[in-house]
Amino acid sequence: MRSLLLPLASVLLLATTPAMAQQSAAPVAAPPAEQADSKGRWVTLGTRAGPLASAVRSQPANLLTFAGAQILVDVGDGTAGRLAAVGVPVARLDAVFISHLHWDHTGGLAALLGLRAQTNTFAPLRIYGPPGTAEMVAGLLASMNPGATAGYGVAGAKGPDLKTLTEVIEVRDKARIDYRGIAITARNNTHYSFAPGSGLAERFESLAFRFDLPGRSIVYTGDTGPSAAVEELAQGADLLIAEMMDVTDTVANVRRANPNMPEPARLAMEAHLREHHLLPADVGQMATRAKVRGVVVTHFIGRERGDPAHFEYLRQIVAHYTGPVVIANDLDAF
Repeated sequence: MRSLLLPLASVLLLATTPAMAQQSAAPVAAPPAEQADSKGRWVTLGTRAGPLASAVRSQPANLLTFAGAQILVDVGDGTAGRLAAVGVPVARLDAVFISHLHWDHTGGLAALLGLRAQTNTFAPLRIYGPPGTAEMVAGLLASMNPGATAGYGVAGAKGPDLKTLTEVIEVRDKARIDYRGIAITARNNTHYSFAPGSGLAERFESLAFRFDLPGRSIVYTGDTGPSAAVEELAQGADLLIAEMMDVTDTVANVRRANPNMPEPARLAMEAHLREHHLLPADVGQMATRAKVRGVVVTHFIGRERGDPAHFEYLRQIVAHYTGPVVIANDLDAF
């Protein structure tokens, strides 16, 4: 695991000398979770955006550790394995915050709940999320019924009571939550663009979260396009954890992966990617307008380090923002 946040000078070095980039980003031991101070510890467990899987990145998930609490922020596919990599058993999790209900941000939740059931961890896992979270969790628990009924196949053995596994709290725009000494604020971002007043606009929200700890503030954009609400949420934050995508590259890869995708579906997907996500310049502009002290890019899909195009993302960010910035990998710690 690496613990890092690169200053601007290092970013410019990375952008100009790929060979040195590998050396500059060499792993540095992060402090153990037990030693986390008033600033807490943020680990990018999974940093890969959907809709395509990656051999080197897990799907979006983050771990915020503070004062003994282990808090997941999004829970994409592969989260359980990434938690194991940082030494956090699923039984140790205290809460999950879900930004929105797209599958790349929720796909790992079923596995977590199943592992907690198998290991008799029946202290309810508190799950905070936007409207629709309760319906989603109920569906996941229902899918676990056959396995819970069969159990280990031992005659007379009682299966687990799945109703005890979770406690769901749905939150909306401008919600404020005090959790274990952390002041948490949610804002509805621009990942959805349903018409105001429509049924879908009332039913669904995509949230960004601000975590105000005693020693610093961390803002997680979730998935969003440019958003005045997120910029307002992030004002003066110490750390902006921002999504970012190479949309052109993503669209091309999806076309290659599924050349028979119906044209209406392809057009809808491409419109969503272009309108509801952040490009590198968007990240730099948001960070500058919000006056944040550092930027960590996650939910990344694009050219990886070693490809010269990777450094163009950094160039485009620092063209608009002069603070520290890094494109995170899985298991980086901040």
